[in-house]
Amino acid sequence: MASNVNDVKRILLRSGKSPYDVVPVERALHEDVFATNSGNLIFSDAAHKILETPRSEVVSNGIATRVADADRINSEFDVFVIPLANAFRPSFEQQLKRLTQLISKLKIPVVVPGVGAQTGINYSADRLKPMQSTVYEFVSAVLDHSASIGVRGEFTERYLRDMGFRDVDVIGCPSMFLHGNRLVIREDGRALGPDSRIAVNGSHDAVRKHKLGQIINRTHARYPHLRFIGQNLSDARQLHWRDLSHQNAAVTNIPTHPDHPMYREDKVRVYIDPVTWMDDLRGFDFSFGSRIHGNIAALLAGTPATVLCGDSRTLELCRYFDIPHRTLTKVPSDLDPAELHAAADFGPLMRGHQERFDRFLNFLDKNGLENTFTHGDGGTAFETRMSTLSFPPGVRPWIGSDAAAMAPRLNWLQTQLTELTTENNQLKRKLLKNSSLPVQRSTYQRARSVVGRPIKRALRPSR
Repeated sequence: MASNVNDVKRILLRSGKSPYDVVPVERALHEDVFATNSGNLIFSDAAHKILETPRSEVVSNGIATRVADADRINSEFDVFVIPLANAFRPSFEQQLKRLTQLISKLKIPVVVPGVGAQTGINYSADRLKPMQSTVYEFVSAVLDHSASIGVRGEFTERYLRDMGFRDVDVIGCPSMFLHGNRLVIREDGRALGPDSRIAVNGSHDAVRKHKLGQIINRTHARYPHLRFIGQNLSDARQLHWRDLSHQNAAVTNIPTHPDHPMYREDKVRVYIDPVTWMDDLRGFDFSFGSRIHGNIAALLAGTPATVLCGDSRTLELCRYFDIPHRTLTKVPSDLDPAELHAAADFGPLMRGHQERFDRFLNFLDKNGLENTFTHGDGGTAFETRMSTLSFPPGVRPWIGSDAAAMAPRLNWLQTQLTELTTENNQLKRKLLKNSSLPVQRSTYQRARSVVGRPIKRALRPSR
């Protein structure tokens, strides 16, 4: 195992970016720092804070998995921590295979603090059967490097135990322990009304396949201060660039689409950083929708929230943490959030938080990881450092054509053009220097030389 001369454990954390990295919006969207879903940063930022102690240094690895980095990781780090969300799903199978290949080459401990399987709310694992061998190999590789694997809830636990695994701990998601054993939800007893500030969230699938689009539209008509909070990279690009190239643009009944009235009314946001996300949600009276981490962000901000569950990944987390929830298939299309707010009981969530927190810390202890709440300052240094940083505000819809809105976008594009031109010229010079062969003209250049002369002749004034 690698060791540091100062006896500080170096932890490599799989995360899109460090919570301390202030990334401009244009760059964040270009580089996809949150791996297509900004909810990922909520649990990776929480893991970073929790694992940072006087005797540990946490380093973000990025999301890309490079098997060739195994030797470097072995020599530079003491443990590799991999927070995951709904990784046991068909669309993530190739990434899971690459992670397995990397883990198999590592000689240091590997800890997975919360992973989930995704299927329907009926908890049937039939759709996961084609990738069962991939999941088995991944979990086996993890358990070869750790004492146990942490899972998000009851379904994932049963799924892995049915494969024969026994070292499985249900610990939920690290995001819920961002504030340690402290979790207080504001409840003033007042009912929601037309003046209430309500946040709503949801995926394209929930809008397309369920009633969520109708629910959002009806809520928009009833509550003038409604705000939709998107999470996808495609959502953010639609807001900032009006980019409709992604297949999600086919869903026009979601507020992140330029054709939606909430877009035109500037009632939509996507957040690059969890800190600004939660800061904004503190000013809301209620949050609801199908996004689990969109509503966890509200709960961490102390704002009441109810999850509309459409699959096992959200349902098992809600059941484990006692988060108020309904199933999307059973709610009416004219659902009023006031009814959700009135029915929500946050007592079990808050009363059970200490026990769940202790269970999470026991998992870390078992796997040789210290935490800031037991072995550090409770996250004070983390919060102090975060308070000194100026993160970009939530991404807003690009409406209008004023210079103030256009300038930063155009400046970024100009910078990119300049950098790419410089890099292209350097590559051309390198190619000419290292090759005796003539540089082939591009298809465009050849076409221009053929077509250009006739056009020029045609445009030349007659004498």
